[in-house]
Amino acid sequence: QLPSVSGEFRVAKAKTAFVCNDCGADFPKWQGQCGECHAWNTLSEIRLSAPAGKSSGLRSAGRTGFAGSVATVKRLEEVAVVDLPRLSSGFDEFDRVLGGGLIPGSSILIGGHPGAGKSTLLLQTLCYLASKHSALYVTGEESPEQIAMRAKRLSLPTDQLQLMAETDVDAILSSAESLKPKILVVDSIQVVHSETLTSAPGSVSQVRDCAAQLTRYAKQTGTVLILVGHVTKDGSLAGPKVLEHMIDCSILLEGDHDSRYRTLRGQKNRFGAVNELGIFAMTDTGMREVTNPSAIFLDRSEHTAPGTTVVVVWEGTRPLLVEIQALVDDSSLGNPRRVTVGFEQNRLAMLLAVLHRHGGIQVGDQDVFANVVGGVRVMETSADLALLLAVVSSLRDRPLPRDWVVFGEVGLSGEIRPVASGQERLSEAAKHGFKLAIVPKANAPKKAISGLEVIPVSRLAEALEACQ
Repeated sequence: QLPSVSGEFRVAKAKTAFVCNDCGADFPKWQGQCGECHAWNTLSEIRLSAPAGKSSGLRSAGRTGFAGSVATVKRLEEVAVVDLPRLSSGFDEFDRVLGGGLIPGSSILIGGHPGAGKSTLLLQTLCYLASKHSALYVTGEESPEQIAMRAKRLSLPTDQLQLMAETDVDAILSSAESLKPKILVVDSIQVVHSETLTSAPGSVSQVRDCAAQLTRYAKQTGTVLILVGHVTKDGSLAGPKVLEHMIDCSILLEGDHDSRYRTLRGQKNRFGAVNELGIFAMTDTGMREVTNPSAIFLDRSEHTAPGTTVVVVWEGTRPLLVEIQALVDDSSLGNPRRVTVGFEQNRLAMLLAVLHRHGGIQVGDQDVFANVVGGVRVMETSADLALLLAVVSSLRDRPLPRDWVVFGEVGLSGEIRPVASGQERLSEAAKHGFKLAIVPKANAPKKAISGLEVIPVSRLAEALEACQ
């Protein structure tokens, strides 16, 4: 019998785990279905610790604390509260989504479809910031010549911005420690890799480890870190879900390829309001911010058509007027279609059931199509009443007046429920020349608004009667 090998001669094996790409849950071994979100084939292997002989310390994989730091315990009242300094990006719309500007030591993740304008927006921002602060732009997908050609085409100042083409995270951190930039952009995190891991760039373990190292460096040095991320076919950010927990701010740049307008929407923000919305226009000279987005989305034709109405939605910290369109047509199928663009499809089906039950209007044998003009996605329930009135207008082939505005949430029992910031919504509608507003009774203003007549309603039947 051969003698057993002594433990001191054994090679340390790297610890691994399996993380779900959808929900971020981790498991000790691979399995076909995630036990938390029940999604199939979403588990990917990650390495929790580097094998023996590899570098550790500040850049070791799996570390979450600061190297050499000693944790101290304080009472909450002893923690000093100071105003965080913010750096302006040069775009008021960008600063709005960020909560007021860039904060030193924060990590920001920007995602978007290919061609949405992520690199263009960041290049314009970095060229502006480089004139006041040291900035480093790390490109892993494009060559320096391509970046220079884009900057020349956009007529941007390039004398202060530092540029580097690199995908090795150790080389990026070494250059950052030498140059000490105030703003660091990595485009993109999916192509960055670490030599301590054997998996391919873009894998769960590589993205997780590289993002952790870059974020840790930003926290220690007070550097503004901006990461560019890819998106999947369903529009969500690619990579492990844990990546969204590492960063301080998650932003998504959206826009159709056939539209010149782009929406910058905040999905997570530790330093400001979430779901804030910034509007940009893609031009020959780069991204240009839209200071009055309501005027853009209300660029309506002179002809008043049935099935259109205007709603005041609340995006982040400001009201926004958008046009809603609905089309009701005879269905040639056994199962009528419910198609939405900018709305949640299940909510449309629920509202049509409420319209039938409490409004007495049947559209069960009709195809119903709903659309938000301008490519905006309405996330809140204040557009319920406007959507139903647009459906009724299309069904009856009777247009609503152009100077009407509607908002309110519709409950399952047919009641019209109030929404937040009703006074600010009415003021925004009056500023754009609207003459009449149908709103929930609880949102009726205490003082009359000049030039705007308000019709408060508490039931769906009352709103339908007001449109007769």
